[in-house]
Amino acid sequence: MPAKLSSRGFVLIGLLLSACGLLPDTRDTMSNAEKAKLNLQMGARYLDMGMLEVAKEKLETAVRLDSSNPETHNTLAVFYERIKQTEAASDSYQTALNKDSDNFSIKNNYGRFLCEQGKFEKGVALLQESMASPMNNRPWFALTNLGVCYVKQNDMQRAEEYFRQALQAQPDYSPALQEMQRISYQNGQFMSARAFLERYLGVAKHTPETLWIAFQTERALGNSKISEEYREQLISSFPASKEAQQVKTAISK
Repeated sequence: MPAKLSSRGFVLIGLLLSACGLLPDTRDTMSNAEKAKLNLQMGARYLDMGMLEVAKEKLETAVRLDSSNPETHNTLAVFYERIKQTEAASDSYQTALNKDSDNFSIKNNYGRFLCEQGKFEKGVALLQESMASPMNNRPWFALTNLGVCYVKQNDMQRAEEYFRQALQAQPDYSPALQEMQRISYQNGQFMSARAFLERYLGVAKHTPETLWIAFQTERALGNSKISEEYREQLISSFPASKEAQQVKTAISK
């Protein structure tokens, strides 16, 4: 069963298209393990859709029916992250890893989580193991997460190395492109920042941050008309964002 990989680098189990179409009498003949797998698939799908209450119900049912599946604990950990229950998320990730110590998707999720909690040494180690796994056919997720982890440690050189490796593996991976837009601007490489933004917009939509950096980039290049267009787009599209407030302040200076 294929894994579903989100733009943020989470790894979740995909929902089988036939799962919701099972007839009641078919479900009655299923084993507990099969029912657990079905609930896991549905829970992951609901989680991806942002339907957290029903996702919680399905995932907890999956654990109750079959607590041996590491992917259930992996997905439950992502759920706990979403609702900001850090300790529960950590426990679920550790349980998942204990049940399948070679699972690259669990290592990717857990490593990213640990980096976000400031536990860089263990987080980096898990992400490197995920990246190097011969079973990992999407290493750009772990590579990008490694880059973000080094950004959090203010090691921009190593961060850039990992983002570039991610883009070598997957040239249109939008999170890595966005990170390179930011780093290029910070390094004063304004034409490069513009180029990474153009690549990013080929696969994703603007965020408040991409517009804010684009505004600053074009202003640094002396393109007042284009920077003004980015300013207007940022304020109109994301009026409540901190970047919209920043761009108003920048203009007033």
